[in-house]
Amino acid sequence: MKQRCGVLLLAALLVSCSEPVAKKVAKEPEKPPEPVTGRYAFHQVYINARTWATDLQGLRVTNLRVGPQTPPPGKSYAWEITFVSPSKGRQRRYEYSVIEEGSVHKGTFGHPDESYMQRGQARLWNIQALKVDSDAAYEAALKKSADYVKKNPDKPLSFLLELTPRHPNLVWRVIWGASVAQSNYSVYVDASTGIYLETMR
Repeated sequence: MKQRCGVLLLAALLVSCSEPVAKKVAKEPEKPPEPVTGRYAFHQVYINARTWATDLQGLRVTNLRVGPQTPPPGKSYAWEITFVSPSKGRQRRYEYSVIEEGSVHKGTFGHPDESYMQRGQARLWNIQALKVDSDAAYEAALKKSADYVKKNPDKPLSFLLELTPRHPNLVWRVIWGASVAQSNYSVYVDASTGIYLETMR
């Protein structure tokens, strides 16, 4: 009887020792969203947009003014990218955002497509033309704008990527102001080479 009790006691000890001990793992706090560059957002959207059309050409890229705080120069919490499908004769606006705010949705969001007609000076451009990112365009513009920035340290930054007859290549327009209409100073930077082109006052 004693031997049997001893065997049962030993078995009970082995079972209790073999049970895994639950460790309390502290949950890491969620990292705040990090703003991204225009070229990064463009390529994220391009992957999705190719399901709409395979002959995509770019029309426009611009940053959206959303987010909990001012992003680093050349980055944004959300970007708007417009593609055109020449074969369809249609254009479609997409947004890429790292946050959810108001009507701006986190991730890639495509608006309904609409007919494409050339309006204004903006022309279509090949996807491969975008080689220089928005943060690099800002650095190139800043080298020519030190005095202006010193006198206007609180001016918001806007970015516009377009191809127009004004320059032969695709260009980033780095704008000190909420928009082109509300700005008295902007700089054009070649989006293929990163070379400073001109200053608009």
